[in-house]
Amino acid sequence: MKLDKKDILKALETITIAGEGKNMVESGAVTNVVTFGDEIIVDLVLHTPAMHIKKRAEDDIKKTIHELVSKDAKIKVNIKVETPEASEIKGKAIPGMKNIIAIASGKGGVGKSTVTANLAVTLAKMGFKVGILDADIYGPSMPIMFDVESEKPISVTVDGKSKMKPVESYEVKILSIGFFTAPSQAVIWRGPMASKALNQMIFDADWGELDFMLIDLPPGTGDIQLTLVQTIPLTGAVIVTTPQEVSLIDARKALKMFERVNVPILGVVENMSYFIAPDTGNKYDIFGSGGGEKFVKNLTQLY
Repeated sequence: MKLDKKDILKALETITIAGEGKNMVESGAVTNVVTFGDEIIVDLVLHTPAMHIKKRAEDDIKKTIHELVSKDAKIKVNIKVETPEASEIKGKAIPGMKNIIAIASGKGGVGKSTVTANLAVTLAKMGFKVGILDADIYGPSMPIMFDVESEKPISVTVDGKSKMKPVESYEVKILSIGFFTAPSQAVIWRGPMASKALNQMIFDADWGELDFMLIDLPPGTGDIQLTLVQTIPLTGAVIVTTPQEVSLIDARKALKMFERVNVPILGVVENMSYFIAPDTGNKYDIFGSGGGEKFVKNLTQLY
């Protein structure tokens, strides 16, 4: 069977991308369709980096073409994301920062800070300029993660103003409340005071030019989290969870918080998926299995 581009476009006209009123052909989201024998390549442009929107669009395209054009077609969807201009993003702009990513969990103890540290170091090794703001006021861990517990940010003068210079380790710039308190000292602050301290570390610091600023949020959806997501122009958020339901419940709450302020979810990381015994090599699903995958599948079905 010869595949006709007109038939493919007609099929794609039945699909609407979440959040847009027009179908993906009329809206201009479909930029090109190419056929090679039984292969179809669809080029798609989206205006959000949200993982669930991208996954839903790809699934809809494949399902629709198989149903309306050819059930045997081999389909590849190339998705390009063109995000809105910074002026359309909520929050006060931070000069020199291209992308600001929040790493959240909802529940504590799922390895959110470890994921943040690994993401930062990986991005730095790829050649990007990276910074981390340790926003976990009550349980800062980045100084330990990067082996800089004894370091202190110094004061520098930038354009006539005194600013904090972040501590640098593994080519990552870091600021944390842990630099200003003793390891055994409890930080007993109410929400407004904690939020003020975080604002100072963001806006009164000499971060310089950054490709990525990663914000390690504290667990939960309280004052600190809401203040940050409403006052900072976030590019998107990454949700960290473990496989069991008790963690997924809180991950959904974190997701809802970002949805309320129109922050795209870039991805979900399932941490502590399994344990491999060093003596036997046997794999154990200590916290169950498939929770993160189930969470994402349910998420895509909502759009």
